[in-house]
Parts: sequence; C-alpha cells; structure tokens
Amino acid sequence: MSDDLDFNDLKHAMRAATPSPDARKRAENIALAQENFDRLQGSADDARPTSDARKPGLFRGVMTMLKSIPAKGALAASTALAAVGLVLVLPVLQEPPAPLKLRDTAKDDAVAIEEMEAPLVEPSIAPMAKSAPQRFATGLSAPEIRPMPPLSDSEAYPETDPNPLKVTAESPVSTFSVDVDTASYAVLRNSLETGTLPPKDAVRIEEMVNYFPYDYAAPAGDTPFATHLATMVTPWNPDTRLLRIALQGRLPDIAARPPLNLVFLIDTSGSMDAANKLPLLKQSFSLMLSELRPEDSVAIVTYAGSAGRVLDPTPASDRTTILAALDRLTAGGSTAGQAGLQQAYATAEAMQDGEEISRVILATDGDFNVGLSDPDALKDYIAKKRESGTYLSVLGFGRGNLDDATMQALAQTGNGQAAYIDTLHEARKVLVDQLTGTLFPIADDVKIQVEFNPATIAEYRLIGYETRQLNREDFNNDKVDAGEIGAGHAVTALYELTPTGSPARQTDPLRYGTAPESSVSDELGFLKLRYKAPGASTSQLIETPITADLKDDTDAQFAAAIAGFGQLLTDARYLGDWGWDEAIALATEHRGDDPFGYRTEAVRLMRLAQSLADRD
Repeated sequence: MSDDLDFNDLKHAMRAATPSPDARKRAENIALAQENFDRLQGSADDARPTSDARKPGLFRGVMTMLKSIPAKGALAASTALAAVGLVLVLPVLQEPPAPLKLRDTAKDDAVAIEEMEAPLVEPSIAPMAKSAPQRFATGLSAPEIRPMPPLSDSEAYPETDPNPLKVTAESPVSTFSVDVDTASYAVLRNSLETGTLPPKDAVRIEEMVNYFPYDYAAPAGDTPFATHLATMVTPWNPDTRLLRIALQGRLPDIAARPPLNLVFLIDTSGSMDAANKLPLLKQSFSLMLSELRPEDSVAIVTYAGSAGRVLDPTPASDRTTILAALDRLTAGGSTAGQAGLQQAYATAEAMQDGEEISRVILATDGDFNVGLSDPDALKDYIAKKRESGTYLSVLGFGRGNLDDATMQALAQTGNGQAAYIDTLHEARKVLVDQLTGTLFPIADDVKIQVEFNPATIAEYRLIGYETRQLNREDFNNDKVDAGEIGAGHAVTALYELTPTGSPARQTDPLRYGTAPESSVSDELGFLKLRYKAPGASTSQLIETPITADLKDDTDAQFAAAIAGFGQLLTDARYLGDWGWDEAIALATEHRGDDPFGYRTEAVRLMRLAQSLADRD
C-alpha cells in the first residue's frame, strides 16, 4: 500500500516555500542550537519544576534560540525542528508507556526527576510549570490531577444472627415487636447499584418485605388495624408451609388530622459534606414541605460542634422562610449529637400547645462522635424523652460512615421509624407518598405473640425481626416499649412451619418426651396482638386463631420471594437448592399491580445481586 502524499512532492514544496540558505547564518544557528542542547543536558540535577521556580527545559531553550534568529532563519529552523520532532516523538507515541515503579531512596528520586525532565517527556509535564512559552510550544493545557480521597469505611450495623429453628413442643411461643422501618432495603439497593453486595448485618429481611405496599383490606369501624392471615406451600421447600401475618393500618382522614409540630434536627457536621448527604437532605425536606398544611409548624435545629436553632417555629405556609433557612446550611465541624437532641426536644416541647402531634425528624449519616455516642446511652436518653409525647423519626443519608446501629436504636426507642434516603425518588416515597404513615401514629407499642400448636406444627422459625425479639413475659408488660404503626402502614411477618410428620423435620423427637396432644387439632396456632392508642398507658388485646385452611395470594407469594432474596444475601441454609433463578421467577410472576415500579425494581436488584454473587 502506498501513501497518497508523496514525500518527494512534499520536499519540493518545502524548498519552494523556504528562502535560500545563508551559509554564515546557518553555521551560527547550528552552533547556537548545539550550545543550547549541550547546556540542557545538564539540567537533570536541577530541582523539579514548580510554579514558584521555573528551570530551563528543552522547549524553553528552543524558544530562546528562535528569538535570537532572524525571521528567515527562524522559519527554516522551525521547519527543521518540526521534522526532527516528528521523527523523535512518533515512535514513542506508538509504544505503550512503561509501568511506573515505586522509589523510596534519594538516588531513585533523582533518577525519577531526571526521567520526568528528559526532553521527549517534557510536553506531558508542561502544565506543571505553567510557563506561557511551554504551553504555547506543547499545545497542552491539562487540568491538575488530584488523587481521590480515600472513602471512609466505618459503617456500623446491629450484629445479629438469623432466628434459629424452634421445636414447638419445647418452645411453642414466639414474641416480637412490629417493625415498619424500611432503611435496610434502601441501603442494600444502594450497595447493589454501586457494584457491591451489602454487608450481611445490613440486611434485615422484615424491612425488605415491609418496603413494598400490599393490597390488604383496611379495618372496619374504629379498630386501628386489620389482621390478615395466609398460608401456602413454602417456595423453597414443598414439605413445609409459609405463614403470612399482616396488619393493615387504618387509612387517615386527611381533612380531620391534627396539626403537626415538626422539628428538623439536621446534622451539619463535616461528614455531611457530600452530594448525597446535606444537599440531598435539603432537596428531600423541600419536597416534604409541599405536603404540609398552613396550620402545621416547622423549626430547624442543627448540630456540628455545638447545637443551635437556625429557624424558630414557623408556619408551614411560609415556605420562602423555611427554604431559605435550609439553603443557608453548610457542613463543617464535629458531630455534637447529644446537644442537638437536647435542643430539638426542648424546641418540640415549647411548640406543644394543644392537640398537635409533635415529632423530631433527625437527618444524619449516623456519625455521633461528640456527647452520647454509645447506642445504649442514647436509648436511655430517648426513652426518658418519649414520655413527653414527642415522637422521633430518623432519616439516614450517605454511605461510608453510616451508623445504622445508632439510627436503629434511636428510632426504635423514640416511638418512630427509620428510613434511608439515597435518591430523591426515595425521598418522595418516604416524605410525600407515605407522609401520613411516617408522621401520624395510630397505634403505639404493637406486639405480636404466636403460640403454635405442637399437635400440628413440629418446628417453626420466624424469618427476620432479629432486632425486634421480645421475651415471652414482655407481651403483657405495658412498660415494655415496642413498635408503632402509622396511618395507612402495613406490617408483614413470615413464619416457616414444619407440619408434624413432615419429612422436612430437622430435629429428632425426644426419647423421653410424650406425644403432643391438642383438643383443637385443626388450628396451626393462636395469634395475639397488643397495642396502645397514641398517648395511652394501657394496652388492648386482639386474639385470632390460625387455621390450616387458609389460602395464599399474590401479595403473600411476592413477600415470600423478597424473604428468599434476603436469605440469599445472608444465610441460605434453609433454602436447599432454591436459588437466584427461582427467587427472580417467583417475584416476576407475582409482581401484581405495581403502579410505582417498586416490585419491578426489586426484580432488577435480584438479577444484579445474582451477577455480583456469581462474580464473587
């Protein structure tokens, strides 16, 4: 193959455009070029170029040389230099750069400097000297390259083990507190979408299941919530049964709801200085303001080094003032969590004047490093303050130093919910679509207790709720704190049951035990619920038998798929050969009505988790 451009034609054209050489000037120019070249060879021992002191380099010497040459000679010299440059540089560009070697001695440093200042490499470091002649000669103006700061990795999650399998004849009673939090699902979604599997302790299956809306019927009359039961063949084990217990909160009467007193307790410490922290927090709260009514009030307390109130109680209708206060917030300082909580509770108590609902909404990355930093100490403090009737909700932002353990302790003890916000879409879900459930409680200290029938159920295990376990005697003790249900909230719990005589039984009957008997042989168990009306001190009891003739539905099947998803991420010992393909197929088949796309997103996350699990 021949080039379209003939070299001889180019040579003749260059000669025609170039003045005739002057022999005397030619000799002087060559001598000057040789002098500059020899002088530049000694520059390797000089200091590395900086913006404060510029040392001679090849191109700086060439520019000096060209300035001393007459116009005709300069044109000839520049043409020759261009040709020489092409001959010298093009072979280098065709070869891949040699890998950098680490050096740790003064001698090696000198060699490194010499290599970096060598004539052929100088164009790549020209911007460092910021010399006008060098920038002109090389044609480069690259920005300064800064190494990325190391990401913090101090996240903390509650350390728990999956609930064990229980033998009904030995431990027939299971007791736990309800949980309507959704933080875990958003955290694991954030992990998967950044290309990593979530930490196992960050996965709480009940929060994954409860992330999704379900088509449960609302209660009739004045009952705060309705109970819905379903049983079905367990997707991962045909010899066991899955029991679904669901509570559906009463839908709110928006027109009749009481006014809200909201205190935004905002973490403005240095750790919040990231795009997915304080800036996202401001945007999230601005969405929420559009859902408030004129009779609602908002105050803002911040904490960083010391706490302070940056916005006095202001009517929600004065959006301009509230948004301006949010916009002025900046991140910096240490995290004085204790002082911030004290200031926020004091503000909420001062705002209380009648039948309003008061709530502190703590927005933080969970990094409490000044004051009460121990979760147990924080729980004790919040437990004392909740008696004032002020609820506490916690919103988590950002990753890297997310203290999920502290956030969970605060929300559970403060009669509130915990959510994690990683996108503006999630902010809308929590603070707009589910605002009534987040802010308006309809039942406090809700506890669930199930007594299983040993005549029909040999073994059982509760899937999830590890951080919500209660002692059997706690169920009847009204002084023991439990979870809250908000207006329109749904709570779902799943048990895997092993029927008596099933080949799936994993424990042997006791040699000296007696065969279980029951006068109610058609019941799988008996469900008890306790709850308090908001502000009440005495609980009320609801009782419901669990019969064997219950049937499953689409919502129960989808909840089972999500429970399988959580077990695949944490502990798959009970799943047998059932894996990602089966979980994805089950969720896909039972997506049902999905107006907001949450279930479709879950299927996408399952597929992503499968790929990451196969990679690892």
